[in-house]
Amino acid sequence: MIKVENLTKRFGSIYALNDVSFEIGEGEIVGLLGPNGAGKSTAMNIITGYLSTTSGKVLVGGIDMLENPIEAKKQIGFLPEQPPLYPDMTVMEYLNFVYDLKGCELEREAHLEEIISVTKISEVRGRLIKNLSKGNKQRVGIAQALIGDPKVVIFDEPTVGLDPKQILAVRNLLRTLAKRHTVILSTHILAEVQAVCERVIIINKGKIIADERTDNIVRAIEDGYRYRIKICGPEREVAAALERLSGVKSVEVGAERDLDSRAFVIESERGVDSRKAIFNLCSKNGWAIIGLEAVGTDLETVFIRLVDRSDGVVTETKRRRRR
Repeated sequence: MIKVENLTKRFGSIYALNDVSFEIGEGEIVGLLGPNGAGKSTAMNIITGYLSTTSGKVLVGGIDMLENPIEAKKQIGFLPEQPPLYPDMTVMEYLNFVYDLKGCELEREAHLEEIISVTKISEVRGRLIKNLSKGNKQRVGIAQALIGDPKVVIFDEPTVGLDPKQILAVRNLLRTLAKRHTVILSTHILAEVQAVCERVIIINKGKIIADERTDNIVRAIEDGYRYRIKICGPEREVAAALERLSGVKSVEVGAERDLDSRAFVIESERGVDSRKAIFNLCSKNGWAIIGLEAVGTDLETVFIRLVDRSDGVVTETKRRRRR
C-alpha cells in the first residue's frame, strides 16, 4: 500500500532521512517510532505530501507522490498531533466543511453517517467543537481523516492528553479501522504500540534501525528464547535433564514453588525454540508441566537499547534473574 524507496531528505548539510526504504502492506497497522530529531516526523510529512524529498520516492497505492500528488493524497487521511479543528463550528458543520474541502464524491449523508457511527460521535454531532471534551475532539479529528474513505490513515500521537478510559477507546477504534484501512501510528508511547500495532519501524538519526513484527521485536536484541516453566518432579534431576537438551543454553532453578512443582527459567540458543523438546522430556519421565510462559524484555527497554546501539553507546545489560 505504501512503498518508500531510498528516501533522503537533507536540510543544508544535515540529513533528516538518509536512504530510507520500507513497505507497508494493505490492512497493516504499523507503529513508527523514534527519539526526538530521529527523522520520524520528516518521514510522515513526506509520505503525506506536506514535504518534498531531496531524493528517493514515495508510492501510495502505486501512485507516485511527486509525479501525481493530488491523486496520491486522495489515498491518505491524516490526523496531526494537534487536530485541525474549527472550534466555532458544530461537529456536523465541520465534517461537511471537510467533505467539501476534500472534494469527496461519495454520497454525503450516508458517508458522514457511517463515519459518525464508527468514531462514536453521534451524541455530540450538534455541539460546538470548542465545548467538546479532549477525547471527543480527538474522535472528531479521526473522523475528518476518514472522510473520502482513504486507503491509508496516519495518526500522529493520537492519545496524547487523554485519560485512561479515552485512551482505551481510541485504541479500540484504531483496531477497528485496521480492518478496512492501512494504519500508521506515530507515537512516543511504547505501550500504545504494543497494544495496537502489528509491526514496529524504529528510526534514529535518519536511518531505520529496526523493522519487525511487534511480538518479534524483542528477539532483535535477545540472544535466544527464554521461558519460565513449572514442572512437578525431583528438582535436581529435572534441572540436569533440561541442561542436557540440545539447544538449551542455560537453566536456572527459581525460588517459586507451587505445591510439588518447581519453577525453572530456561534460555535456548539463538533461533532455537526448545518447548517441544522440553515437553517430550517431561512426558517421557512422567513430569507434569503446570505452567509455561515466555520471559522477555519490554518494548521500552528494546527501544532504548536499539537507539543506544545505533548511537554507538556501549552498555552492559544485566538481566534480572529470579531465584
